[in-house]
Amino acid sequence: MSRINKNVILALLTLTSSAFLLFQLYYYKHYISAKNGAGVSKSKGNRIGFDSTQWRAVKKFVMLTSSQNVPVFLIDPLILELINKDFEQVKNISHGSTSECKFFCVPRDFTAFALRYHLWKNEEGWFRTAENMGFQCLKVESKDPRLDGIDSLSGTEIPLHYICRLANHAIHLVVFHERSGNYLWHGHLRLKGRVDRKFVPFRKLQFGRYPGAFDRPELQQITLDGLEVLIPKDPVHFLEEIPHSRFIECRYKEARAFFQQYLDDNTVEAMAFRKSAKELLQLAARTLKKLGVRFWLSSGTCLGWYRQCNIIPYSKDVDLGIFIQDYKSDIISAFQDVGLPLKHKFGKVEDSLELSFQGKDDVKLDIFFFYEETDHMWNGGTQAKTGKKFKYLFPKFTLCWTEFVDMKIHVPCETIDYIEANYGKTWKIPVKTWDWKRSPPNVRPNGVWPISEWDEVIQLY
Repeated sequence: MSRINKNVILALLTLTSSAFLLFQLYYYKHYISAKNGAGVSKSKGNRIGFDSTQWRAVKKFVMLTSSQNVPVFLIDPLILELINKDFEQVKNISHGSTSECKFFCVPRDFTAFALRYHLWKNEEGWFRTAENMGFQCLKVESKDPRLDGIDSLSGTEIPLHYICRLANHAIHLVVFHERSGNYLWHGHLRLKGRVDRKFVPFRKLQFGRYPGAFDRPELQQITLDGLEVLIPKDPVHFLEEIPHSRFIECRYKEARAFFQQYLDDNTVEAMAFRKSAKELLQLAARTLKKLGVRFWLSSGTCLGWYRQCNIIPYSKDVDLGIFIQDYKSDIISAFQDVGLPLKHKFGKVEDSLELSFQGKDDVKLDIFFFYEETDHMWNGGTQAKTGKKFKYLFPKFTLCWTEFVDMKIHVPCETIDYIEANYGKTWKIPVKTWDWKRSPPNVRPNGVWPISEWDEVIQLY
């Protein structure tokens, strides 16, 4: 009997000890580790903790830029998306109050920051300090496109990207440069011959696959995972810009060759027209931006940008394109409010809409609305005297940014296809006589407006 009692007691003691041990483990995991900031993941390692090489790489980089007074700001899309999910709470986090690594510890190969180059006072000193801290840095340079129009300066190189690796994590520092259109531009990350392609997984980079253009963001300081960093004050807008940021440079070399073959018109009349057309284009751009309407350079204005990096002096108007789905009912009143009266309105929203506004000095603003079909796009035209309809066919295209007359403005990314559709293979040759009903190779008859609709679809002012 005594033996049984001893066995029972021994079993009870073992069970009690086991239960106490399990309780200690539970308490440590859920309370002590959280308090000490271990950041242990609850789901298959989706997060890693403050002790990771990834977080230490980011911390060292932030310390480096802070000590060197280099005003970098965070542009990493993954982290900005996480911030945006709970932006108000993130803004109120104070320094030192973080107990969990929620942002910089999310597994990834890179963390992306940006820098406005004109604010960088000691680039070489920063680079040496980074290497002394253990970073291996790759600097990517290229010719400054802002100087391509100046023969004597066109070979000047500028820094475009820094890739700084520490252990198994890399910081991608995107170098933004100021452009005359009051926006920020970054270059293409193009690797030169001797660069080690295995230095980092370059194909996973979020920035640098092509040049990009962004609005200049207002910045604010926040605390993320115990680190003070700058971020765009409107992260949603910046995130929306990223997939649509592709930039196409004006073809300065080809433009110079064009003017060597066809002398530029520098008469007083030509210069006056270009000045008026530039002012009209800038006014139209401000008006459409305020409305939130996307637009792009079209027809002769697009040809002038692509062929000669300037406004064609004998074109006598400014041409813009707008997708019909972006049409807004107050577009006419918006232009009238800024001093551009409606000159004519052809077609209707559901078919062949075209608007023309009268600018100063007899310069017109023509806006063509584009309709999308299964395999092509088109805009319409109407002959006022007869009611005949025309359709101009274009291959499908997307929009890219460019700089034109000191503005950041959209053009078709597939520019050559767009121009050849409208002007044919001989678009490089200036043509001063142009019949919009017959000259374009992409024009097609599209029937006639019923006489009963003429008052609606043909409005002249």
